[in-house]
Amino acid sequence: MTFCSHNKMRKNKMFTISLAAFCLALGLSAQITWSDSSGHTHAPSPYKGFQSRTIKSLSDSDIEEIRQGRGWGLALPAELNGLPGPAHVLELQNELELSEKQLSEIQNIFDEMRTEAIAKGETLIQAELALSQAFETRDIDQARLASLIDAAANARAELRYVHLSRHLMTPEVLTPHQTQLYMVLRGYQEDPCTSVPEGHDESMWRKHNNCS
Repeated sequence: MTFCSHNKMRKNKMFTISLAAFCLALGLSAQITWSDSSGHTHAPSPYKGFQSRTIKSLSDSDIEEIRQGRGWGLALPAELNGLPGPAHVLELQNELELSEKQLSEIQNIFDEMRTEAIAKGETLIQAELALSQAFETRDIDQARLASLIDAAANARAELRYVHLSRHLMTPEVLTPHQTQLYMVLRGYQEDPCTSVPEGHDESMWRKHNNCS
């Protein structure tokens, strides 16, 4: 075999490999996007798979959390602004050094909250189910739509009130130091006892923040 023939076969082999790689990449791309008749490319909906949900607006984990009476993120305006809730205070009772009286009061706040949250949460679930089923069966018009939306919105508002109202009650049981320590333990603030701001006298700062 001449050098020229060998070189030609090598080039053909490289071309074949390159062509195969190109086709593979093209095939993968076709799985990720599709083009409409106008030539515009579209990605799959981020809601792909949601169509199999019983309640389209709620995942199984959402429903589980609501039925357990957990927060579901509804109390974030209070939690992230320095007003602790009873559930996490109970989790941190040892670190916060709750007294027996404090522990009893926080437990009562939590128990009442959970009982109410489970009841209000079920109302929300049923309201969202009714809305989802109305669209599924096409048994809906403008008037019924407005009614179903109002029912779901009211249920959500009442559930949110249950959680947020307890974030108003809980700090009243804690000392300012415990509330600040809660924020540190939850990772929302730095420990003031280990991070003295520049320009502050360390001993005065530590005394002001009840550092041992």
